[in-house]
Amino acid sequence: MTEETPGFEEKPDVPSGATPDDAEPKAASSEGAAPAGDASADAALVAQLDQTRTALGERTADLQRLQAEFQNYRRRVERDRVAVKEIAVASLLTELLPVLDDIGRAREHGELVGGFKSVAESLETVAAKMGLMQFGKEGEPFDPTVHEALMHSYAPDVTETTCVAILQPGYRIGERTIRPARVAVAEPQPGAQTVKAEDAEESAADDKENGGPEEG
Repeated sequence: MTEETPGFEEKPDVPSGATPDDAEPKAASSEGAAPAGDASADAALVAQLDQTRTALGERTADLQRLQAEFQNYRRRVERDRVAVKEIAVASLLTELLPVLDDIGRAREHGELVGGFKSVAESLETVAAKMGLMQFGKEGEPFDPTVHEALMHSYAPDVTETTCVAILQPGYRIGERTIRPARVAVAEPQPGAQTVKAEDAEESAADDKENGGPEEG
């Protein structure tokens, strides 16, 4: 048996020309290098996160722009669809106006009777449901935007250009006029306003000379 020498401890192998103390600084330096590597990794993650956020913002802006363009497209299509429908309805009703004129003349002459009356009233009801509205009445002021004057005269009992006869009613769909009302108009008699003004002045002067109008 070999007896171990008391107090003897094994030493790690040390390269030739180096002392055992030289190994300790290397260990310490390797331990201190670890935090530097972690900081570099964190910086890379932050940079990558920033890039991801930037890309997300760009994609979100692209999505919002596409959504806005799609909404505008839908509104434009809906507006065009309504316009096409209105044009089609107006075109159809315009073709029916001569028939409605015949119905109106037959009604004025008392010829709207029997089955013809029922058919005529049904046609007028359908046209009204499609938005057709008749306009033009005697006694209303003349409006060149909705009236077409076919006859002209003077009248002492009007104070402005007035429709005195409706020769052919006008029709509109909503705010759109598809046919103006054809009318006969009357204007105030030339000089009538001057005569009325002079008469008013003379009447006022007489009242003043007589001490005012008599009280009843």
